[in-house]
Amino acid sequence: MKEKYPSDSVCIMTDLVLPGETNPLNQLFGGELLARMDRAASIAARRHSGYIVVTASVNHVAFNRSIPLGSVVTIEAKVSRTFKSSMETFIDVWIEDRSSGIRTKANEAIYTFVAVDDSGSPVKVSPVVPQTEIEKQRFDGALRRRQLSLVLAGKMKPHDATELKALFV
Repeated sequence: MKEKYPSDSVCIMTDLVLPGETNPLNQLFGGELLARMDRAASIAARRHSGYIVVTASVNHVAFNRSIPLGSVVTIEAKVSRTFKSSMETFIDVWIEDRSSGIRTKANEAIYTFVAVDDSGSPVKVSPVVPQTEIEKQRFDGALRRRQLSLVLAGKMKPHDATELKALFV
């Protein structure tokens, strides 16, 4: 299969936080942000694979900053690494200052998708070749995150998780 770059899968979604999407503190509901991230990440995974994709897991979510009513929110998603039929997609969430227009990173997440054919059976996906330093860091970390998930799910024995063991040696 032909290799692809993370930049080939980029999805950037920008939207406004409206009153019906906020909690009593006038901050964006966490569930609303999760849904927006899922949509952006699924588009990135589809762009990478060329297939229908389904969310396999939400591996990590960091709600570092609340997002106030009226904020302009930009979600950037791209595939950070692939395995057989699965793709790790890294999502960065930015908010824009209403006065200055300066963007600040508010949150991040990592989702995993599986590419499937029309009958729902998993299909192979192209490998990712990271280019930038941050893409390389995310690519390298993806294998550790995958091994940790497999160990926790009982699908891999801890002594077989070589990338995880390397962290402690």
